[in-house]
Amino acid sequence: MLPFRVVDRVKFIVERQLVKGAGFQLLVVGIFIGLISLIGGMLVVPQGGEFEDAGSAIWWAFLRLTDPGYLGDDVGTWQRIVSTLLTVSGYVVFMGTLVAILTRWLIAKMQDLERGLTPVTLKNHIVVLGWTPQTPPLVAELFGSSGRMQRFLEKHDAQKLRLVVLSEEASAGQVHELINEPGVGRRAREVIFRSGTAIQPEALHRVACLDAAAVIVPSQVQDAGSLLTSDVGTVKALLSIAAEARHLRGSLPFVVAEIQDMRKLQVIERAYPGAVEVVAGDATISRLMVQNVLHPNLSEVYNELLTAGEGNEIYVRGGETAEGLTLGELASQRPHAIVLGLLHPGAEHRWQVDLMAPSDTVIRPEDRIVLLARDYAHTGPDLKAEALVRIERAAAVPSVRTGSGLHRVLVLGWNRRATSLASEFASYRDRRFELDLVSAIPLEERQREIARYGIDLASVNGRLLEADYMVDEDLRKLDPASYHTVMLLSSDRIGSGEEADARAMVGYLQLEEILAESSSRPQVIMELSDPDNRHLLYGHKSEMLISPMILSHVLAQVALRRELRVVLDELFTVGGAEIQFRDPADYPLPASTDFRLLEKIVADRGEIALGLFRAAPDERGRHLTMNPPRKQYLDLQAGDRLMVMSKT
Repeated sequence: MLPFRVVDRVKFIVERQLVKGAGFQLLVVGIFIGLISLIGGMLVVPQGGEFEDAGSAIWWAFLRLTDPGYLGDDVGTWQRIVSTLLTVSGYVVFMGTLVAILTRWLIAKMQDLERGLTPVTLKNHIVVLGWTPQTPPLVAELFGSSGRMQRFLEKHDAQKLRLVVLSEEASAGQVHELINEPGVGRRAREVIFRSGTAIQPEALHRVACLDAAAVIVPSQVQDAGSLLTSDVGTVKALLSIAAEARHLRGSLPFVVAEIQDMRKLQVIERAYPGAVEVVAGDATISRLMVQNVLHPNLSEVYNELLTAGEGNEIYVRGGETAEGLTLGELASQRPHAIVLGLLHPGAEHRWQVDLMAPSDTVIRPEDRIVLLARDYAHTGPDLKAEALVRIERAAAVPSVRTGSGLHRVLVLGWNRRATSLASEFASYRDRRFELDLVSAIPLEERQREIARYGIDLASVNGRLLEADYMVDEDLRKLDPASYHTVMLLSSDRIGSGEEADARAMVGYLQLEEILAESSSRPQVIMELSDPDNRHLLYGHKSEMLISPMILSHVLAQVALRRELRVVLDELFTVGGAEIQFRDPADYPLPASTDFRLLEKIVADRGEIALGLFRAAPDERGRHLTMNPPRKQYLDLQAGDRLMVMSKT
């Protein structure tokens, strides 16, 4: 073995000190300054005079090293040579190295602050654990829910909304993305970013989860084939929050968690002992898509009720605001809202949904009132408005389904929702479907996913077909015009939502070209992933669902009012209350009818009138008129449909 050289040993020691940070780097530079001052002082000691004292000579050398202004005071050739060498060394060591170390340290500190590595000192704020494609619309939903947000802040004794987003790598680019998000704009500066992931306990401490009024855990996007699924990450995050609460002996915050596989619901409840509402992301979108198959044009209802912007929303108010009134009396006192029903407290802190409850049902303080309105203020009494004539609604009678023949559905594309989509079709046992799932992904891989989800495709006459709908010849062989419904799914195996949507939209345009050659046209439903693409196909003939926008709305609104989840589950799943479109000829409507009269006629059948679906779109391309003014005449035209809520 070769012996170590002294120079190598010194280099190694110096290198190990320099990598320890700015403090040790300054210490090394200080040692070098001391050595140079010592050597410079010793070089002028032999001259005597003022340098007879070694300490004075070293101080003289230190002054020349640190300040070149002393250079003109030196006398003698040797003294000037040493002074010049010290001054040059000072430029290199004292000024250059010292400034470089301090500059690098300051830049590193600023970068650390920008990355969001310091814990927040907030209470009663809202935490979003993860940056996903649905985070920007989620932030817009929270900022846009003025009335509901005000109620939320009052409940938690907070003055204003404080929103903290945990991102794997916080950056200025995310702030700019929020600035460009409709509904956020300049308020993006109010959002606090912190770096980390939801499965890191230190990251949860960084966003002060235990002090939050609500924690939202959106489903993370994982690479195809990854062993760490989005649901695994969600469960780990909940376990980490619960463990931190036990360690610090703190209270558990209210959590709204999104999962993809509803079979893990019991795992979520076991992992988190606190208050939690679970939103089934894939199942929610699948339910909406299947409901849209059963009731064409329902997508416009979703895009109004379940996305931010103008239009109506579903609100839940406490029973104490109308204690002792019947639902009929309450409806007459809410001229700008439609009363949909009640929630009754049930066992184990669960709610019993009673939409379309009888008009004579008395409201108790522990109940919750479900209303449809354009603004939160409309759900309260309006003392200036004239009270409406009370309407007594008959007992709701389950509607008789029509069109129970075979319904053929062609699904183009594949994503993780394809399995839950097939499962949702299978849940409608009184319907007959024929489901063809087409994708370029190998059959074996899709069969494994179907088997893993425990779905029997035979129950929906399902087939897995291997073809690329982007290829014109493959698409023509499928004969899409022979189906009743064609669905285009946005792929989750492509790098970004923009790329996935680009593929779906090009496939849609190819599909339109083929359908234009046929005399029959099926219903076309298209799913998109990027909200920015919703305006690109203006005037399209398909029905469009923006998955991230819908899920963002549900997560945000459930975080502000947790009872909303059971209402949405009731409305958009098989059984219970359901939104339907009806032919006006089915009702005894006079020639001139306003919306109030329509409410009364519809109530005689035990149903609730919600609005109209016009055959011809308005100037904004919208067909839906929901919750119109009571005195507005309907002016029904050929092809118009009534939108009602009825029992199924």
